[in-house]
Amino acid sequence: MNKNEHKIKAVYPDSIAEELEIEAGDVLLAINNETVSDVFDYRYLINDEYIEVLIRKADGEEWLLEIEKDFDDDLGIEFENDLMSDYRSCCNKCIFCFIDQMPPNMRETLYFKDDDSRLSFLQGNYITLTNMSDRDIERIIKMQLAPINISVQTTNPKLRCEMLNNRFAGDKLKYIDRLYEGHVEMNGQVVCCKGVNDGAELERTINDLSKYLPFMRSVSVVPAGITKYRDGLYPIELFNGSEAAEIINMIEKYQKEFYAEYGLHFIHASDEWYIMAGRDFPEEDRYDGYIQLENGVGMMRLFMEEFSKAVEELKSSEEYNKLSQKLERIVTIATGRLAFDTIKNFADELMSLFPKLKINVLSISNDFFGETITVSGLITGRDLINQINEKKKSGCELGEFLYIPSNMLRNGEKIFLDDVTVSDVEAALGMKVVVVDTGGQHFVTALLDCDYNMDRMNDEGFVYINAYRP
Repeated sequence: MNKNEHKIKAVYPDSIAEELEIEAGDVLLAINNETVSDVFDYRYLINDEYIEVLIRKADGEEWLLEIEKDFDDDLGIEFENDLMSDYRSCCNKCIFCFIDQMPPNMRETLYFKDDDSRLSFLQGNYITLTNMSDRDIERIIKMQLAPINISVQTTNPKLRCEMLNNRFAGDKLKYIDRLYEGHVEMNGQVVCCKGVNDGAELERTINDLSKYLPFMRSVSVVPAGITKYRDGLYPIELFNGSEAAEIINMIEKYQKEFYAEYGLHFIHASDEWYIMAGRDFPEEDRYDGYIQLENGVGMMRLFMEEFSKAVEELKSSEEYNKLSQKLERIVTIATGRLAFDTIKNFADELMSLFPKLKINVLSISNDFFGETITVSGLITGRDLINQINEKKKSGCELGEFLYIPSNMLRNGEKIFLDDVTVSDVEAALGMKVVVVDTGGQHFVTALLDCDYNMDRMNDEGFVYINAYRP
């Protein structure tokens, strides 16, 4: 099978493909008499009301299928390779790269650096543009593949070359101009390194990127993540509280200007800055519909809004009085230091509503990567086991259930970053682990639900609970 032939892994129920008797194991050969090099080609070619699809069956017979459908209807096919070609790896050596700060002897996939525009389109990954060609950019413009998420870091060409350790990195900024001229929607990201691209350099970057409004819809500013494994790497320092406040002040000043002119706040500070500075998170309207949520921009505000709404709905429900009298249990929540104060405040509020409910909120230090890493998504199974066992040894009554956010696990699986499984944690702690989606509604519902079963985990790895039960 050559690189332009694509084996089908699955066919979705009730799809066009199933109706036409396409099956797993069949091979896609062409669409409209054109070979398909990757997922970009595939998505572009199927967007029509009439297409011809050439399939090779398992017995070698070739079927030419004539398909009439709505313009943007999907065929319902899943391929063995999501990109339908090899992944493009990163050709940079960024001074802040998190993968370069990983400890040795972990699974091989954790060391792969992707920098693939197709993952930007499909999964929201951020790309540097450094391994892209003029042809790649023209294809994105032609197919109007959007949004394209760009890891900018700085608009100073010389500094960008230095930060990415790539002599072509500055020149590749011209591709943002091309995408803008082609009316391709974009989002940007700046990984802020102290004394490198902050201060006047950050102000320059914000001003330069604002010229791409409205097609560049948003830019996030996030602090560089620093682990304890930085031997031989560029000496990046942590921001302190006053420095974080300066970053916020600069961003909020520009937000007012951009919103007045474009109706978008455009530039956003990630939640870490507000926590470092000891400042309240912005109101919900400032996040422009949470457009940069995956970069940690507005996650805490969204959680707070969802929690408050869920509590108000609960208090006005018929179940509340019954629950407040009958609900008696001890549970434990494990989270990272970044979210600890917010989670603790919410737990206290729930305990005030339910006097017989005791919620332990444990802040798990990241011994694996180092104490500077404070997000829950990078907590390992071993750290979880070790620190909770220490709490148990100290006599802390933790209850039967341990709640963890879904982002602690590999997407769609019950495995932590260090390959420890949920079952391993349960066996080591003698507690039932409940994986909960990171939304505020799920947080409330899960803590009040007494009937747990890990088999209820859906394909994304979340336990969804739809009713309050005493």
